[in-house]
Amino acid sequence: MSLLAIIGGSGFSGLSSLAVLDAQSVETPFGETSAPVTRGRLGDSEVLFLPRHGASHHLPPHRINYRANLWALRQCGAERVVALAAVGGITERFGPAALAVPDQIVDYTYGREHTLYDGMADGVEHIDVTEPYCESLRQSLIDACGRVGCGIVPGGTYGATQGPRLETAAEIRRYERDGCDMVGMTGMPEATLARELGLCYASFAFVVNWAAGKSGTVITMKEIEDNVALCSERILEVLLALTAGR
Repeated sequence: MSLLAIIGGSGFSGLSSLAVLDAQSVETPFGETSAPVTRGRLGDSEVLFLPRHGASHHLPPHRINYRANLWALRQCGAERVVALAAVGGITERFGPAALAVPDQIVDYTYGREHTLYDGMADGVEHIDVTEPYCESLRQSLIDACGRVGCGIVPGGTYGATQGPRLETAAEIRRYERDGCDMVGMTGMPEATLARELGLCYASFAFVVNWAAGKSGTVITMKEIEDNVALCSERILEVLLALTAGR
């Protein structure tokens, strides 16, 4: 089976079930990665792990070196990438503590290094992102959820925002009109860079709060942290099932 890499998001600077074998600092043409790439065993399977916000969660979304991170994972042998993503829920199915495997993205980010093909030595490449996620890996995640009896929303549109601030209620109303079901800050350009690198990439999203204006209450970090804790055990169960193929 092809080597799987897991990108850790908010609340996942590490994986408690990962038996670490080694950690490697990888040189890339795009600078430093968020952290060394960890190689370890999840259950009986070897995987790679990289926390996109850094080992101490010090990198805000707009400062993450997405190009270096994905390049390094491919250099270390990854062919498939599951990206953990904390999101805010916009539409009804995406309430706090829900898990989802999105199938579409709307990109609202700006000023990020969003391509490997910057018109320099490698020229220009126009990739097809009609379907921005790897469907086979999406289905594997959905199937793994079913095998462990974990409820999942098997689709949805991810709205990628700039951050690090949360959104206004008016912005969320706009994103909902645009067809977004959830909102997060790291989904782009990660997904399209993975496509440029030929990586099979899927997002595994977990809802940590209702998006602005959806609950009538102020969004707090305690609420977000509590929902990360509620989701973490189920996420690890699904990842173990995914790597085991059971």
